[in-house]
Amino acid sequence: MKKMMMLAIMAFATTTIFAQEDVVKNAKKLLDKGDVEEAIKAVQPALTAGTNESKAAAWNLLCSAQYKKFSDIQGKKLENQVKQTNEPIDEAAMNAAAVAALEAAMKCDEFDNMPNEKGKVKPRFRSENQKIFQNGRLNCINAGQYEYNQKNYEGAFKAFAMYVDSGDSPLFTGLDMSQDQYKYEVAYFASLSAYQSKDYPNVIKYAQIAAQDTAKAKDATEILVFSKRETMKTKQDTLEYIDMLKDASQKFPADNRYSAWIGDYYLNSGNNQELLKWAEGEIAKNPNDKFGYTYKGEALRLSGKYDDAVECYKKAFEIDPTYVAAAYQAGVSLNSKAIELKDQLADKKTGKLTVENANKIKAILSDAKTYLEKVRELDPNREQVNWAYALYQMYYSLGDNEKASELESLVGGN
Repeated sequence: MKKMMMLAIMAFATTTIFAQEDVVKNAKKLLDKGDVEEAIKAVQPALTAGTNESKAAAWNLLCSAQYKKFSDIQGKKLENQVKQTNEPIDEAAMNAAAVAALEAAMKCDEFDNMPNEKGKVKPRFRSENQKIFQNGRLNCINAGQYEYNQKNYEGAFKAFAMYVDSGDSPLFTGLDMSQDQYKYEVAYFASLSAYQSKDYPNVIKYAQIAAQDTAKAKDATEILVFSKRETMKTKQDTLEYIDMLKDASQKFPADNRYSAWIGDYYLNSGNNQELLKWAEGEIAKNPNDKFGYTYKGEALRLSGKYDDAVECYKKAFEIDPTYVAAAYQAGVSLNSKAIELKDQLADKKTGKLTVENANKIKAILSDAKTYLEKVRELDPNREQVNWAYALYQMYYSLGDNEKASELESLVGGN
């Protein structure tokens, strides 16, 4: 009985093998007749059943069918260009087929290099597929670009990632794939496509690959920072984000955004001591760091040290005479200083000022007005800061009613 069962199992296995071989043969007949879509459908059952040899053959057939589909549509596209005709083509299908063909070739190679029933490895398809896809994999770049422009970011990611990953595939064993001039740039676009789809694990994976190249390191770092900022949940995440910003600021000192983002973080967290400590460290590293002086000024201003804060803002504006934010903060801080000093100097009973003290206040307000007028000159359309009310208040405090009235329409619209 046991022997009969074993014979039955062997017979079933043999039948299954022949069945899978028949599936592949039938699919090949369809492909040879040019019926590509039917061939792709027909071979599907053999992709996951049967021996390693039969699976390799099935995946190779699928690869051939997808590549023919790609080639046929590409041929029509080229014909349109040569003949200057406009025959409709399915470019999305063409690109999808290019990616699917390479994917099938790698899957074929996986099974093609597994032991057969006798425990031996005898690859049949690698050599031919290497010839096709060593350069044919470049079609994945075109596919990715097309899908990205169509805002199909998932499709773009798949194409770009396929190109990057395939360079390390065993399919290309024996070939020198190290001189890939496109790898890091395509890895960056794979990361960018993943970012558009909020697929953050793949953002990190491919951005880290791109960052290995000097030419793409800056762009890759930027997208890593953006991703970290958007996925922060814990205190540890926040600390890692700040460390990333500090590292990026050190690597790319010409990109002032990283310093600004660090300063904004400390400023928004309300930790004036950390903000001051960090800003002073930035100034120590670079005495001409306008952001360092600005954020130091913010820390001092929030601590009520207006004189010291104003000096920092003035220094930042001296370093960069087009730096609107520094000039604006200098103006409003001087105004705050004037208000505080007025409260200190006013008569406790009448609230009035002596002529001498009034002149002290007026001198500070005049200084504030100078900076706010400079802001107005640099940013007339209030695109960077909304200076209208601050300057209006300054004119009003100084008794310049004519100039104050000129700003009433702007103030009223705020």
